[in-house]
Amino acid sequence: MKVYSVTDIGRRRASNQDFIYASDQPVGNLPNLMIVADGMGGHNAGDLASRYTVESMIEYLGQAQEKRPIPLLSEAIHFANDRVIEKASTDKALEGMGTTVVAAVVKDGYLYVANVGDSRLYLMDQEISQITRDHSLVEEMVRMGELQRKDARSHPDKNVITRAIGVKSPVRVDFFDVKLEPGDHILLCSDGLTNMVEDGEILQIVKKYHSPKEAAQHLVNEANKNGGKDNISVVLAEV
Repeated sequence: MKVYSVTDIGRRRASNQDFIYASDQPVGNLPNLMIVADGMGGHNAGDLASRYTVESMIEYLGQAQEKRPIPLLSEAIHFANDRVIEKASTDKALEGMGTTVVAAVVKDGYLYVANVGDSRLYLMDQEISQITRDHSLVEEMVRMGELQRKDARSHPDKNVITRAIGVKSPVRVDFFDVKLEPGDHILLCSDGLTNMVEDGEILQIVKKYHSPKEAAQHLVNEANKNGGKDNISVVLAEV
């Protein structure tokens, strides 16, 4: 598996509140690990929440005895959630901090995914499929028939999320597992990419370039070319 990760401040933000991690080497009992976290909160709180979440997950996974990917990801996310809540309670300036998280592991021909919030994971071959489901207000409105899918991207409440790390314990996490085929591409990203680049364009860019590094960098460039309104984070892997 080839994997490349990149994060960019974008063109409108004063700081980067995203934090990413990607390793094609073992992390504890996991054979590899990819994570994207998109922080939220006031001055410095969002970037701390995202970094602290990823670092806490890695710390937990390094010592955990469990070997199954989904239970491992679940335990690590719950551990990180409690850590973020505890950290926020120690400093008034950190009150209300939180983050999304999407994490993935490839093992024995399967992709295992966990997510909280609206950072996404896509699987691409000749088509592009969003594996995760956004935990956002507009996604709830689409599911309930109150909003058309085509109108969701431009809705004024697009960035209101309904689940996040650091809000309450226990946190609700969604899990997915998907069988992989040789040549599949796995994309984890923050909404700084998906709000700026349509799914079809994402697929075209990934198919056009021969390496995850080239494709990931061009995805970031395209998001910035289209406005770069938020931090942009991409983890791209080729099976």
